[in-house]
Amino acid sequence: MAAAQEARDELLLDLGNAIGEGGDWTDWLDLPDGALPDGGAAAAADQLAADNDSTVTDFAPYEVGGYPGFQVRVRTNYAVGDSIVPGTESKQAEADAVAVIQPRCAFDLGADPKQPLELDCDGEPVDIDPEDFDPDDLPDASVMFSVHLAE
Repeated sequence: MAAAQEARDELLLDLGNAIGEGGDWTDWLDLPDGALPDGGAAAAADQLAADNDSTVTDFAPYEVGGYPGFQVRVRTNYAVGDSIVPGTESKQAEADAVAVIQPRCAFDLGADPKQPLELDCDGEPVDIDPEDFDPDDLPDASVMFSVHLAE
């Protein structure tokens, strides 16, 4: 989850940059080609694992149902210890999960990206005017993109 949440936050920054540059920023709302920024995603996964006395053993981009995300596998840095299951005392626990990012905003796909546009982000309106744009006017990334476990 940490990797996808970090990528979602970076995605919002990239969206803000695209709007400010005056290009076709509407592509960012649709997550073209499943592309996600992953600059800090691996580090976020490593940090969450470390906070839980574990280590990331595998990290990879992943897609589920057309939504991009990351698959992460972790292993504890400690053994299971005493257990009712004989022979597991020295084993380390392992787990993996896939978290994906899903756009929450609906908009007219034919809209002119140089004109003001109102997005409907799961019932919350988000107005973007490329001519009078301040990145600080964008809502929190969680308003525009959801992150959820997929596998």
